[in-house]
Amino acid sequence: MRLVTWNVNSLKVRLPRVLELLAEHRPDVVCLQETKTEPEAFPHAELEEAGYAAADHSGGRWAGVALLVRHGLAIEDPSSGLPGEPPPPEARWIEATVGGVRVASVYVPNGRAVGTDTFEAKLRFLEAVGAHARAYDASPLIVAGDMNVAPADVDVYDPAAFVGSTHVTRAERGAVEAILGAGLADAYRELHPEEQGFTWWDYRQGHFHRKLGMRIDLILVSDALAASVTRCGIDRSYRKGPKPSDHAPLLLDLTG
Repeated sequence: MRLVTWNVNSLKVRLPRVLELLAEHRPDVVCLQETKTEPEAFPHAELEEAGYAAADHSGGRWAGVALLVRHGLAIEDPSSGLPGEPPPPEARWIEATVGGVRVASVYVPNGRAVGTDTFEAKLRFLEAVGAHARAYDASPLIVAGDMNVAPADVDVYDPAAFVGSTHVTRAERGAVEAILGAGLADAYRELHPEEQGFTWWDYRQGHFHRKLGMRIDLILVSDALAASVTRCGIDRSYRKGPKPSDHAPLLLDLTG
């Protein structure tokens, strides 16, 4: 299985790049975040023409997640919304079974500022992810998407620049550690223990070209799948070119 996760920051704007990615990498499954699409405007027809069926959880101009699955594979038992997520529910979680693997696309809330209600809601959302993952026990599971947390200092360009900010606090990192403790592994870090690779760069001030980024997009795989991971890498080329997202896609290959 080849899986890609990508925060596209508007599927309407980024659809040509998504179609380019599908043609180049031919993934079996794609997890999208921040589709920012009304349910009736989701581009099912264009994706079908490209060879992909889609299950989407679209909430309008904010958030939105989707799963794209290559023709020849089935989207089984799709489910939208994360059990236990704090109200009001937003379009931040969708999951389905593909080829015997339960796959979830997730867009964790940003949190905005430490100590705010939105920050506390982010922590509760991460707790809900961990609780849901534990329910799968030893079953094959992949949780992929924009976690809005840099798990360690190596995942930001300069730890000193983020002191007091969201995405790097002990509480957020502890919540991600708890998710990993539910029987999941950070696929990129498993293959690249010390490598600094970023998935997000601010649009402003040339951050991408100055290598001022963060690794906040993760692919978490269950212990049942960890041994079959052969590649997990970042395709920075999609952060360049026409109308780039502020995120780069992350690719995963599984054998067997």
